[in-house]
This record gives sequence, structure tokens and C-alpha cells, in this order.
Amino acid sequence: MAFSLGIVGAGQFSGQFATLFHHHPGVSEVYVTDTIPERADELVAAAGLAGTMASFDEMLASPVDAIAIFTQRWTHGPLVVRALRAGKHVYSAVPMAITVDEIAAIIEAVRETGLTYMMGETSFYNPATVFAREKLAAGAFGRLFYAEGDYVHDMDLGFYDAYRYSGGENWKATASYPPMLYPTHSIGGVLGAWPTFATAVSAVGVVDDRGDGVFDREVSQFDNDFSNVTALFELAAGGSMRINEFRRVGFPSHRRESRFRWFGTDGTFEQVTTASYWQTREGVEDVSELIDTHPSLDADDPSLAHVAPALRDAFVSGYAPIHDRSRIPEELRGLHNGHEGSHHFLVDDFVRAVEHGTLPPVNAWTAARFTLPGVIAHESARRGGERLVIPDMGEPEASARLTPTAALSR
Repeated sequence: MAFSLGIVGAGQFSGQFATLFHHHPGVSEVYVTDTIPERADELVAAAGLAGTMASFDEMLASPVDAIAIFTQRWTHGPLVVRALRAGKHVYSAVPMAITVDEIAAIIEAVRETGLTYMMGETSFYNPATVFAREKLAAGAFGRLFYAEGDYVHDMDLGFYDAYRYSGGENWKATASYPPMLYPTHSIGGVLGAWPTFATAVSAVGVVDDRGDGVFDREVSQFDNDFSNVTALFELAAGGSMRINEFRRVGFPSHRRESRFRWFGTDGTFEQVTTASYWQTREGVEDVSELIDTHPSLDADDPSLAHVAPALRDAFVSGYAPIHDRSRIPEELRGLHNGHEGSHHFLVDDFVRAVEHGTLPPVNAWTAARFTLPGVIAHESARRGGERLVIPDMGEPEASARLTPTAALSR
């Protein structure tokens, strides 16, 4: 039975998902609210949605069945808990939250209410992660012992414009958002294939020297001056994971802002900017054709007029050959996709989980394992690389677990 959905936040990102939720056969109506009412009005008109609501409080009090949160990245935790406690299923943009307590509160609310929570981590559906997940399931890696995940997105390539759009006059204070508090694109890609979790971390931060008021502790809302951070994590399965979160980097972010490597005793997978390789003792196989995505929309499409040109490639990248799109509803297949072909899978997995009362792949416990390591890594960097233990929030009861959907394993 179709359910109704309320979208909180009508910014650059939510508009891409509003259309997909609107056309999904499992969603009956889509409403929008935003602290800037004009943006909500524009989104409803552009996407043909059901209407707007005056506030988040009004949406919580309304009969909508589920809420999708696309607000500023440091606001998600409290909003998610309020929505769950109001009896709404929740889809949340990344990150899950920014403190240990906020993450624990979400898990407690999910456990107590029995409602669906899903974090919309795009890298879980990244073609490289899908490929590595298949190889691991087939035993081709042997024993995994090391992995790397990078999220390399230079501030000059669209982020200044994005923060100005969302932050208003105070945008420099929010543009200083700590890199390791946005770790899910890198960690989620690695652990989306390797079913383990981080137990300890040592991290090193690079203090920014641009001198433009961004990543300046005197200005920063987060008391942060790190623009780049590298973290080495110890893993419960044995071995380690190195994660890079870079915001000042000479790299064409639009080419491959998230990239990954997994090393096993029998096989390895590695990515560079323009190619992907599967390697064994016998040789090297270029698997780029399986991994590379194809545009789903012209980057100059009028619907992207408010998105900085340097960010548009991420909003239009469609499926890769490795993706099995057979279970995606026909209503979505011809619509725009984005972030390495992930948007269709994100929407469909959330809708299916709500419809069937099952756990989505990136449920609250998995989301915690993708998010919490970054929170602790940021603290480690602030302490000069001190090794810190990472608390684990555990797993849901075995009877409630959801096996990754057919779309993720061919």
C-alpha cells in the first residue's frame, strides 16, 4: 500500500530526490517544508508535488507516514529523533549525526518505535563497492586485510557556492564543517563491501592556510581549522582501513570524488581517477567498463540551474554496467539519477523497507558504523593523532536483518 512522504529542506540536493519519490509507485503524495518558504513553493511547482507545509512541526503533526530529511548536515540527528518519536518512518541524508549521543539516540528511537530508518549513503551503491561486494561473496579476495576509501572534493569545485546557497550571510562559519564529520562517502564505500566495523583510530589533520576565513577557528561554528584529514582505523575483522577526507586538494573531483581499494590474500581491487583494476597473482584485469557510469541527464539541464557547474556531474551520473537495475520500478528508470547511479536504489530501498517492514541495507546500526568512526577520528586529530577506541552500537536482532537487495548482487 502506498504511503505519504514529507520532505524537510528544499535545497539543491532534495530536489533531485523529490522527483524520484513522487514517481515511485510506493509513494502516494509528497509534501515539502523549508525555513525559506519560497524554496518549498518552487520545488512543489517544479516537480508537481502535493503541496507545502508551513513548518517541520506542522509536518510532524500531519498524517504523513514518512519524512525525508535534507537539511544542513549537522542538524540531522535531533530532527530524525523527533520524527521517529512522532511516529514517522525516516529517510535521512548523510551524515547520520555528528555526536556519539545523537547517534545513540537515533538507534534507541528506532529500537523503541519499530519504525524504519534509512541513511541515504550513496557509496553503498557505488559501482566499485558493488563490484567488491560480489568478489568478496565469491571468495575471490581470499581474506581481506586492508582497504582504503577517499572522499576528495576540493572546496573550489562547487563547495563555496553550495555553502553560500545554504548558509546565507553566515556561510563561512558553516563552510568550516570538519571533514571527518562527513565520513560516510569514504567509510560507507569500504564497509559497504567488507562486513566489519572500526574499533580504534588514529588521525592526522592538516590545518588550513588559505586565510580566507573558511576553516578559521575564529570564524568556525565548529571550532575547526582542519581542511584535510587522514585516519587509520583498526577493524574488528582484523586488519585496517585508511580513510582520506580532503577539502583542499588538486584533484578533478567531478571525475571520481569517491574512490576505493581493497586488498586480500588472493585478490585486490584498486581505483585511480580514470580506471579500475582487479588484480591477482596471475595478472591485472581492467574492469573500468563495468565500473564507469553514464550520464542520466545533460549537465546543462534547466533543472540544475541553481547547482554550481562544478557539482553537476555528481547530480547526473547514472547507472554503471555492474548495477542490476531489473528491480527498479519502470517509473524511475527513465528519470535522472545521480552520485554514481545510487539515487534510484536509495529511493527504492527506503520505499521497500517501509512497505514490507524490513530493515533497509543502511539501517540505523549500519549507519552508525559508517558515521561514528569519523566522529572519533575528528577527536583523534584534535588530540594530535591519539589512538582512540570507537564504541560500537551493535546490530539489530538477527530476525530483523535485511539481506542487501537483489539490485546490489547480480
